[in-house]
Amino acid sequence: MTSEHNDFLFANHEEELHAEVVPVGYWDVLIVDDDPEIHTVTELALSGVKFWGKTLRFHHAYSGVEAVEVLANTHNVSVLLLDVVMESDDAGLKVVKEVRDTLQNHNVRIILRTGQPGYAPEEKVIREYDINDYKTKTELTRSKLVTSLVTAIRSYEQVCQLEYQSKALNNILLASKAILGFTDIKAFTMAVIKQLSVILDCAPRGVVCGSLDDSHQVRVLGGCAEFSAFIGQGIEQLDDGRIILQVQNCFEFGEHQHTEHDTTFLLKSKNRQAAIYLEYVSQPSLTQLQFAEIFLTNVSVGLDNVRLFNKLRDAAYKDVLTGLANRTDFIEQIEKYHRLNSNEYIFVLIDVAHFSDINNGLGQEVGNHLLIAIVERLKQEYPQAKLLSRIGADVFGFLIARDEFNLNILRENLNLPFTAAEHLLPVNFKIGLCEQQDFQATGIETLKLAYIALNQSKQGKLGNAVYYTPDMEEQMTWRLGIIRQLRQDFENSKLEVWYQPQLAFSDLSLIGCEALLRWPSGNGNYISPAVFVPLAEDAGLIVDIGQWVLEQACQQQKRLAAQGVEIRIAVNVSVPQFKVKDYAQQVKETLLKYQVNPKNIELEVTESVVMDELSVVIDTLNELKAFGVEVAIDDFGTGFSSLSYLQKLPLDRLKIDRAFIKDLPDQDDGAIAALVVALGAKLGLKTIAEGVETQAQADFLKQLGCDEVQGFMYAKPMPEVELIQYIENKK
Repeated sequence: MTSEHNDFLFANHEEELHAEVVPVGYWDVLIVDDDPEIHTVTELALSGVKFWGKTLRFHHAYSGVEAVEVLANTHNVSVLLLDVVMESDDAGLKVVKEVRDTLQNHNVRIILRTGQPGYAPEEKVIREYDINDYKTKTELTRSKLVTSLVTAIRSYEQVCQLEYQSKALNNILLASKAILGFTDIKAFTMAVIKQLSVILDCAPRGVVCGSLDDSHQVRVLGGCAEFSAFIGQGIEQLDDGRIILQVQNCFEFGEHQHTEHDTTFLLKSKNRQAAIYLEYVSQPSLTQLQFAEIFLTNVSVGLDNVRLFNKLRDAAYKDVLTGLANRTDFIEQIEKYHRLNSNEYIFVLIDVAHFSDINNGLGQEVGNHLLIAIVERLKQEYPQAKLLSRIGADVFGFLIARDEFNLNILRENLNLPFTAAEHLLPVNFKIGLCEQQDFQATGIETLKLAYIALNQSKQGKLGNAVYYTPDMEEQMTWRLGIIRQLRQDFENSKLEVWYQPQLAFSDLSLIGCEALLRWPSGNGNYISPAVFVPLAEDAGLIVDIGQWVLEQACQQQKRLAAQGVEIRIAVNVSVPQFKVKDYAQQVKETLLKYQVNPKNIELEVTESVVMDELSVVIDTLNELKAFGVEVAIDDFGTGFSSLSYLQKLPLDRLKIDRAFIKDLPDQDDGAIAALVVALGAKLGLKTIAEGVETQAQADFLKQLGCDEVQGFMYAKPMPEVELIQYIENKK
């Protein structure tokens, strides 16, 4: 290499562009030239040069092929000082093509140097090749070389920043997509930690703490796997004091906390607070933290979405009053316990008996306090229970292992009075039980079986706690079939009203009759009222049927009056009818509609009707009595509470139940019958005996002073045609 060639690198020395700083890295420069001396003088000319705190680190290649190989294996080369003519006249230009097209390296800045510009005309090269500068070796003084290098490095830095920002923004987009759609807080927080670690280029070790509900208690919401055991617990339960401190500082000072070992991001919202703690080995750059904050905007939205979903889920699956799972959630969860040939658990279904009485008598607020007290006791006595749920308004259920359950202990736990507001309330319960061996594949079917057992316990025939057995379902199926057929026959006007005459004991004259409902089975027989009337009450049909019977009685009364016959017709009234709003007004309107004299209609009410809601019944009966309707107590003496209220009721007649007549006079001394007759006389009420079937019974009752009689001995229940004939025969 001639001295002339050497001089171009050292001419016109100028001061270095940057002040002395301690190097914190390198700018990698690749010198490509087939002349070794060019490598030496170039490196010598640029020795000691620093840009923005970084020195130059040189790499060398002596051919185009070698240059491509170096670039393929060496990352972060910022500047390529490339000779054009080497192993071929266009070797340098081929390198440019390889770097840009094959290696896809668009970041490295290429300064083309040539000592023979004729081989590569400047204008053509710049137009056709992706280079950044084109210089002849003779014009590159040291000062100009440094200037070109500074320009190239600055351009390289900007291109890398743009590429980094593009990748970072793309990472943010991918990260944001990755956390979308999560509704489970655990899965969401794991995804957040993972995506933040990508953006900050660190290991995914972190935890998310905060509150998603209105309690504002800071809990572990989720994070990487090592924190999964702490989810739902307060942050003070964590084994890492540094995490606790950083999260608390984050909330206390209301800002992010950054150290050389970790960073804690604050997510603020009107409805919740949260902090994301992330640990790292190498501290992220300011740019990385800024991109992380952009991502956190989407994290904040995601947290709000999870919170909203949890609220919607709570609305769909949680009982607001007690905080327990509701019926819908229970049905979904119980399905997991359907296992063939397994009988490890018992499903316990508990119903609060007469809860409506507590609500109506003491108020709904007291009723709510009672329900909460029941839940607290169940939690206290059965902490090991699974799926404790509020399945109905006053129905609770839970699952418990068979070897941990004792029915008698459950009864004892429930028998103790409950504190509800200022009241101490003894409460009765009905219990249905279903063993796991009877669980069904669907939760709704399993719940149905438990309800079948619960309904059996409500009927009281098998006690207040009943285990489900398969035959119960058969009975239920039969029961539902009967109710369905009854509803259909009623709608198709197939029910009938028959009448049983009532006579005066003094002269056996006809004074009235009782309207009795009959249901033909279609084969010439009739289904017993003892069977279908309770079913009609349970199915809610009895109100409509009862009104229909009253209308039939009114129409019959109208036809009898047209024939000159004036007798009273007694109509039975059930408990559900009395609970109909404005029942008295409904009766009066019916009588007015058919133009029936009120004194010719008598309403027979049982003691169960009277005692159900005494004050309401008294008011209703007084209204009907004032209108002229007569009232009789049916089956008198079968209850236990009527005597103390008898004087308050506007009655006309006491009806002695057949239970006190059937064994007269040989197997029953008639004490109760005599008491009823005497009580009626004392109160100025008529007494009528029903179910009289023998002359001995009749004689005994007449001797007691009973006023009226009804029974098979005198006349059986009969349809209208036979009743008319019976009346004709009595004339």
